[in-house]
Amino acid sequence: MSQDRIKLTGMVFYGFHGIGPAEQELGQRFVVDLEVTRDLRAAGVSDDPADTINYSRMYRLVKETMEGPSHKLLESLAETIAQGILSGFDVESITVVVKKPEVPMKGSILSHASVEIFRQRGGASDSMG
Repeated sequence: MSQDRIKLTGMVFYGFHGIGPAEQELGQRFVVDLEVTRDLRAAGVSDDPADTINYSRMYRLVKETMEGPSHKLLESLAETIAQGILSGFDVESITVVVKKPEVPMKGSILSHASVEIFRQRGGASDSMG
């Protein structure tokens, strides 16, 4: 597996995800970090966009998921993003972090709740691909 990585960090979206009816009605901010692995030597040598991944397309996929139909769980959002990237882009693996900054937990003081998943093409953790 390649040690080269492409990262999209701190993507902020407004979505209607969560278990509670208020979360699904009123919505809230979510922050997503994405990291994919792929051999980037060809792009580094050629300086040709065709030899790498279109970052804008990856961003759009994340945006469509986060601003699309409601999910109850952060785990489900992360899995949907991971499977979309694995099926739509030539990457070896993906790590997705989905953060919920305004967690509606009574009496809580924390910066965010988050879920982080790792999936790789053709590996044991690629359970859906």
